[in-house]
Amino acid sequence: MIPSYRQAFNASFTPEKYERLRRELTARCGMEVPFALCETPCFFPAALVKRMGEDGKTLIHQLVDNPEYRARSEASIPAQFRVPNEAPHPMFVQVDFGLVRGAAGELQPKLVELQAFPSLYAYQPVLAQAYMDVFGLDPKLRYFLSGLDSASYKRLLQDAIVAGHDPANVVLMEIHPEEQKTRPDFLLTERLLGIRTVCISKIRKEGRHLFYEDDGRRVPIERIYNRTIVDELERKGVPLPFDFRDVLDVEWAGHPNWYFRISKYSIPYLKHRSVPRTWFLDELKQVPADLENFVLKPLYSFAGLGVVIAPTRKDIDAIPAAKRGEYILQERLNFTPVVETPYGMTKVELRIMYVWLNDLTPALTIVRMGRGLMMGVDHNKNMQWVGSSAALMSG
Repeated sequence: MIPSYRQAFNASFTPEKYERLRRELTARCGMEVPFALCETPCFFPAALVKRMGEDGKTLIHQLVDNPEYRARSEASIPAQFRVPNEAPHPMFVQVDFGLVRGAAGELQPKLVELQAFPSLYAYQPVLAQAYMDVFGLDPKLRYFLSGLDSASYKRLLQDAIVAGHDPANVVLMEIHPEEQKTRPDFLLTERLLGIRTVCISKIRKEGRHLFYEDDGRRVPIERIYNRTIVDELERKGVPLPFDFRDVLDVEWAGHPNWYFRISKYSIPYLKHRSVPRTWFLDELKQVPADLENFVLKPLYSFAGLGVVIAPTRKDIDAIPAAKRGEYILQERLNFTPVVETPYGMTKVELRIMYVWLNDLTPALTIVRMGRGLMMGVDHNKNMQWVGSSAALMSG
């Protein structure tokens, strides 16, 4: 996207450097990265990424600052997962954009999804710096947003996640964390902040208090950095040692109710130049004749599970009437391939990662590259120069 950086990178790339990148990440993460790692970073004009950050802030505020939406989104929270003492706003929000070329030839960000849930906040800076170091890139390139650097970004995460507690009393809570593809981020979070990663099934409850065990000691939990996906809890039938509805003496680093309030459920309520046409399936008055130009999405799945590109009328009719409120039909966007690679022009999806303490702050990005129908691994199998990447900015 910045031709000078792109051309120089492509000309100097070798498979040996990529293998060194993988080895370097393994050493820095403490394990091999188990998901697709792109051979290249992306070089973005800082103004374009800043525009995405501002567009995302506008979308988030449209929801959080709207009392009518707050009231309507009560219906999005399943009764069995409604956590008491909800925070006035989410702490972590992700907004994903693709790029579409406008009539005048300019690139325009278009919303893919948004989610009030943590992402790879510890891993992504490590990935970006590894690209810089292994490929000897221009040290003027930046990967933090909002004027942050490594030190101020770490302080921001400490304030958000640890919040003045003893790190031993703060846990990253996940389902079988040792089995998750995001485990490198868990290990780096532990190293960065000194907190523990604990499987939700191993937490114990006594009265209003939660505990975990460490070398036979029972350690009180005062604050939870929640990485547990409700959809996965239900799919796997994980037995829970506490009820999410319990009134507990614990703080949440990112209150779980916001996972539902700001999600695919939100998209039909948004009004913005970046938002594609979207309807709840149960509110759709007429099924479009050109379904090949739409995507059918379940509201609360994660990592693309259950998404149907170019659904047929049969796909839609197969969803029971009682379940239609749990799906959206969204205009399909044809993202413009913008990154030149040895395997052809490649599309990107850029995630703006926000942390909301006193202010809603765009902090970091994640990039996914692909040439398939979607950006997920299943749609980019056996391809090179695709997968997880980092945005490096100039200007």
